[in-house]
Amino acid sequence: MRREILWAGVACVFATFGTLAPSISRADTLDTVRQRGKVVCGVSIANPGFAAPDDKGRMEGFDADICRAVAAAVFGNGDKVEFVPTNINTRFQALQSGEIDILSRQTTLTFSRDASLGLDFGPYVFFDGQGLMVPKSLGITSAKELKDAAICTLPGTTTAQNLTDFFKAQGAKFEMVVFESPDENRAAFFGGRCEAISSDRSDLASIRAVANNPNDYVILPETISKEPLAPAVRQNDSNWHDIVSWSEWMVMAAEEKGITQANVDEKLKSDDQEIQRMLGVTDELGPMLKLDKKWGYNIIKSVGNYAEIFDRNLGEKTKLGLTRGPNMPWNAGGLLYAPPFR
Repeated sequence: MRREILWAGVACVFATFGTLAPSISRADTLDTVRQRGKVVCGVSIANPGFAAPDDKGRMEGFDADICRAVAAAVFGNGDKVEFVPTNINTRFQALQSGEIDILSRQTTLTFSRDASLGLDFGPYVFFDGQGLMVPKSLGITSAKELKDAAICTLPGTTTAQNLTDFFKAQGAKFEMVVFESPDENRAAFFGGRCEAISSDRSDLASIRAVANNPNDYVILPETISKEPLAPAVRQNDSNWHDIVSWSEWMVMAAEEKGITQANVDEKLKSDDQEIQRMLGVTDELGPMLKLDKKWGYNIIKSVGNYAEIFDRNLGEKTKLGLTRGPNMPWNAGGLLYAPPFR
C-alpha cells in the first residue's frame, strides 16, 4: 500500500509539472551553433564605436568584437558570426526566443533583469555610467542646471529611472521626451526638441560622433548612475554561459599578461605557466568547455586583447575619443579582473 501511494504521488507530480520540462531542460547552444556554422549575435542597430557597419558593410565595434571572440573560441575564426540588429524594446525577446545566441548590446546588468528575464549575464565587459549632453550654446556646465529642461531619451532602458532619481534628489523637475528609435532620439536632440539628451556616457560619445559638428556639444561632468555592461545568454545552458564568460575573461587576461595579436605566436614559447595554459600549450582547459585546446590562442589571434579591442573602437584616437577610466586591468588601477586560468 505504501509503495502504491508513493508511485501515485510521483505520477501526480509528473502530471502536474510535466509540461514545464521543455522550458527548464538544459539547451545545448554549442551544438546548435556548430551545426549552423556560425554564432548569431544581437547588437545595436547602428551605434558607432559599439556596433555599426563600415563602408563595406562589415560590422565593426566593441560589442561586435566581443561576439567575434566567442566565434573564434568555437570555430577558430572570429568571422564566423552573423550580426542581428536589435532594438531596445525587443533585444531580450530575441535572446529568449532563440533568434540570437548572445546579446552584446551595451546592456546594463541589473537585479530585475538578472532575476526575472530568464537570462544569464557574462562578465562585465565595460564599466559605464549615465550622463547628459547639451549644446555648448546653452552655456550649461552642470546637470544640476537642467531644472525644468526637456530631456530626450529612449524607452525600455534604465535611463528614465536614473533621471527621475537624480532630479528628485535635486528637488527639481524635468520633462522626459521619449522616442522609440535611436535615430529619432538623436534627430530630436540635434534639431533642438530637447535641451539635453541622456544615456550612458559612452553612448553619448557615440551620438556626438555622428553630429554634423561634434564640437558643438558637451557631455556634462556628472555621472548619475552605475552602468556595468555585460553580454547575456539564455539560462539553463551552463556550458554556453561558460564559453561566453571565459572568452571575455581571456581578452582581459591577455592584456594583463601582455599577449597581443602581434606577439601571440611568440608567447607560445613563454615560460609563464599561466600563459601556456591560456594558449593551450599545456593542460586541457579548452576541452573542459568542449572546445579545441587552442581556443584562447584563436581568440587573441582573431581580435587581440582587451586593450586592442577598446583602442581601435572607442579609444582616444577614434571619433569617440574615450579614455579607459575604470576599464583598465585591476593591477593598473581599473576594475577589469579575470579569474585564474588553472
